[in-house]
Amino acid sequence: MKFAYNHFNFNVLDLQRSLKFYKEALGLDIVGDIKDNDEFTIVYLGDHQTNFRLELTYLKDRHEAYDLGEQEYHLALKTDDFEAAHKKHQEMGIIEFENPKMGIYFIVDPDGYWIEIIP
Repeated sequence: MKFAYNHFNFNVLDLQRSLKFYKEALGLDIVGDIKDNDEFTIVYLGDHQTNFRLELTYLKDRHEAYDLGEQEYHLALKTDDFEAAHKKHQEMGIIEFENPKMGIYFIVDPDGYWIEIIP
């Protein structure tokens, strides 16, 4: 029996705001079919380089922010141009934490999820 990564999920309060953020900040686009019904919308985002997907789930009756706990988890993406990415994210005002010794930094999405950027 084998297992392979398929996707990681973030629940979001404003789907359009999140789609705009992930496109602008990370270049992620919608991949695959959008699942939509009266209760929720599910959209998968991809990088067009790997098969890994980020699932954004919008629960239509949810209006309060999600409790993200102590943020002891995060999504990580690597970039081929770390300096340009850092500059862009700095200009966007979304850098939450930097660790120069490790050569990484974290951005935060509109719902408070942390995303690590790796060179």
